[in-house]
Amino acid sequence: MANVPLRSAMLNAQVTNQNLADRCGVDVKTVERWLQDETRVPHMRHQWAAAEALGVETAMLWPDAIRNTVKTGPDKEVLTVYPYRSACPKSIWRNLINTARNEIVFAGYTNYFLWLEHPNLAKVLKRKAQQGCKIRFLVGDPEDDVTRRREEVENVPLTVSTRIRITLSEIEQLRDVPGVEARYGDEHIAMSVFRFDSEMLVTPHLARLVGHDSPMLHLRRFQDDGLFDRFAYHAAELWSSGRDVWQQPQPTGQILRD
Repeated sequence: MANVPLRSAMLNAQVTNQNLADRCGVDVKTVERWLQDETRVPHMRHQWAAAEALGVETAMLWPDAIRNTVKTGPDKEVLTVYPYRSACPKSIWRNLINTARNEIVFAGYTNYFLWLEHPNLAKVLKRKAQQGCKIRFLVGDPEDDVTRRREEVENVPLTVSTRIRITLSEIEQLRDVPGVEARYGDEHIAMSVFRFDSEMLVTPHLARLVGHDSPMLHLRRFQDDGLFDRFAYHAAELWSSGRDVWQQPQPTGQILRD
């Protein structure tokens, strides 16, 4: 049976088969098969890419399949699991950043990868802050002993302190923007939490691995005191004990750029 919701969404968005294939990174014949068979459900990353391209939710494009896989237990807030953070499509990050209206939290120890994967992020965040979105950065202190110990563990050329300094340099553009805050902390070195209103990306860091080689969970809040709220509590507690980046002397050191 044809996938009527998908076809209708493509017509409304004036997106052709080839356009959608390009946006999802698949062959045009794959899109044709999606349209011909409503029971054929794409991989999650392709569902997200298609939904972003068409400006709708994934549940609208494949409603029957979504209903058949609805979770009812405590894991129902887990939308997707990635074995590596780097396996998460950039479109997911863009969609979460662009659709957040009230709160964005970047609680990664360095947050370095954000500037590589989203070159215009500072401008986007400035615009969102001006629209009333609260934006918070929680980063490690490049001069802290915790940072130095982590550098010894990772033993990579682009050190933890250097990656932090790159983030500090980038967010300096947002220093005087109302609604944007930045704090130092060191207790989140083993886990990164990125919040976008009621959705969240969480990365528990594994042993000697850097962030992009560690797994990641994509969560959406559906209940009180569920997984989302537990990780939100974690981030809020660390933020409350953080030290204001812009009320302290900026650390010195060479900044490496591409």
